[in-house]
Amino acid sequence: MKQFLINLGILPISKSSNHSVQSIYDIAIENLNGKTVSLKDFKGKKILFVNVASKCAFTPQYKSLQELHEKFKDQLIIIGVPCNQFGNQEKGSSQEIEEFCEINYGVSFLMLKKMNVRGDDAHPLYNWLTNSDLNGRKDSDVKWNFQKYLIDENGQLIDKFLTTTKVSSKRFQKHLKVVIS
Repeated sequence: MKQFLINLGILPISKSSNHSVQSIYDIAIENLNGKTVSLKDFKGKKILFVNVASKCAFTPQYKSLQELHEKFKDQLIIIGVPCNQFGNQEKGSSQEIEEFCEINYGVSFLMLKKMNVRGDDAHPLYNWLTNSDLNGRKDSDVKWNFQKYLIDENGQLIDKFLTTTKVSSKRFQKHLKVVIS
């Protein structure tokens, strides 16, 4: 009925009316090598999305993210999302990003191909993460590099964490312990 009223021009078209994504598991993503990764493969595990950059004051967070990955890799999938929208701090190619992360921080968690996380050309993943009409939970804006979004094992948004929230913080650990015990 709602779509019918939108088509008649009675209801305004919302930000999400052109999106058919109902589940985060329906979103297509690509790793740094351009290979499609299915989020469906991660059902039953928590997922932590972090928009990352190599030349940011918060880049050392890679170390704690890698430690978290090593500790909980069977229960928690960490996905780094390179983005160059904040201070032009991720200019590198996919190969340069991969080399930087491996050499400097030993990153072995999943890293995606560089994408936009805000604005009109934001990737569908970030449209879902930031739009309550799509994620069913909360609207948000991506403020800076290393902002984090935690998804539960059923594909539901748990919460977002600002750049300054470390994965070792009580607030983050509280949400993490809900599923990982």
